[in-house]
Amino acid sequence: MRRFLVATTACGVLIATCTIASAVVLASVVARVITDPASRSVDALTPPLLILLALWTIRTVVHWKQGTLAQRGASAVIADLTDQVLTTATSLPPRELLTQRDDAAVVVTRGLDGLRVYFTTYLPSLSLAAILTPATAVVIAWYDWRSAVIVAIALPLIPIFMILIGMATAERSAAALAAMATLQSRLLDLVAGLPTLRALGRTDGAATRIAELGAAHRRSAMATMRIAFLSALVLELLATLGVALVAVGVGMRLVYGDMTLTAGLTALLLAPEVFWPLRRVGAAFHSAQDGKTAVQAAFRFIDTQKPAPGGSLPVPEGPVTVCVTDPPLTASPGHVTVLTGPNGIGKSTLLQSILGLDSSGADNVVVNGVGVADLDRTQWWAKVAWLAQRPVLIPGTVQENLELFGPLPDLEAACRAACFDAVLATLPDGLQTTIGRGGVGLSLGQRQRLGLARVLGSPASLLLFDEPTAHLDGPTEARVLEAIARRADAGATVLVVGHRDPVLSIGDAVVDMRGVRVAS
Repeated sequence: MRRFLVATTACGVLIATCTIASAVVLASVVARVITDPASRSVDALTPPLLILLALWTIRTVVHWKQGTLAQRGASAVIADLTDQVLTTATSLPPRELLTQRDDAAVVVTRGLDGLRVYFTTYLPSLSLAAILTPATAVVIAWYDWRSAVIVAIALPLIPIFMILIGMATAERSAAALAAMATLQSRLLDLVAGLPTLRALGRTDGAATRIAELGAAHRRSAMATMRIAFLSALVLELLATLGVALVAVGVGMRLVYGDMTLTAGLTALLLAPEVFWPLRRVGAAFHSAQDGKTAVQAAFRFIDTQKPAPGGSLPVPEGPVTVCVTDPPLTASPGHVTVLTGPNGIGKSTLLQSILGLDSSGADNVVVNGVGVADLDRTQWWAKVAWLAQRPVLIPGTVQENLELFGPLPDLEAACRAACFDAVLATLPDGLQTTIGRGGVGLSLGQRQRLGLARVLGSPASLLLFDEPTAHLDGPTEARVLEAIARRADAGATVLVVGHRDPVLSIGDAVVDMRGVRVAS
């Protein structure tokens, strides 16, 4: 960011120098041609015209370079902020992320794009206004102090109106970003529920709702554009009025012979350059305000959210033994520990605490004598395979989803253990069959088997299952539970959340979340 600002300022200095010099040279050439017939020869005009061409060329090249630097700076800053927001979001406990993901998604996918205008247009215009405007005003004063007085009176009106417009657009930009977040989340919910609505024959209502959301978004966008156009119109009128006043004054004094033609032309050529940078700043101000609002939302998200703390201690070598103080339980190698209890009591939260994702309960978990909160989470997660209530599935092939968390040593054996081999036999392209977000293209039971295959085929030392037989029929459930028991017999530490009798029956220890050890 600092290098970008320095480069932008340097480009602004060069542009200002070339602009003023070219105006002075052009005014001198035109005045000589009009007043001195001897200077109209090719030999006399060639040197100043070459100088003028060189100045215009340098200005064009520097403008291009400034735009290139602005694009690079904007891309770098947007990428860095996006990385910080995503890092913060992915470090949050799952329950907190569920409530904050819409805000983070809007900032990343739409909001920060507005920052590009801030870097590519607003900041270069601002630096140019800070350099070119006062320098041009000084040169005008050198040639014609009366025109400089007119400029000094008209020029402050533009910043004043920019401040007034900024006070209005700041609130509007925040409201637009909030509206965008609401509309996007509602639209995503509707689109995600379209398969269910279609199955129930209720798609007409969804289409109407989507049209209403689209109309609301259009109204919000048009209101924003209305403010942008009106603000640009006001600034253009002020700038045009200032240039017109300078032109009228110069014209009257040229008629009465109160000033030289060179001075008059120089003042006329430089008058628009005084107002031009500020006009660009005003035109880009509203668009930049959207980006600044998004940046403020990004920093607010980064600063207010508290990612789950991670330790730095290495994970002890050897088989994994997990001890939990509340409720009291010990999951040891070679055993299946079943965790049961009524819905909402915190079974899934306990698994997240064991993973180190939920800081509120991580202090109650000890792994091989070391608190899980003190472990290096990356090393710890490499030793754990987790099946959540809803298996994580991404758009891609079936094989890519099976190997989402790393390659499986024996992919075919993993599919057989989870009864997913029967599903593969029905898919048109087998492992290369493409599925959608969340497993669209597969039934709930098939998605569950895919998630089971991913965990059962993992070489991890600790296996965590959250309702592993949900959406499975009786025979498939029996085969899956046998495969889970075999992984424990092979030396893995297995912790299963469940409440149905078949799941409880494979447990070497069954612990109720209310603190009651049902079986041991």
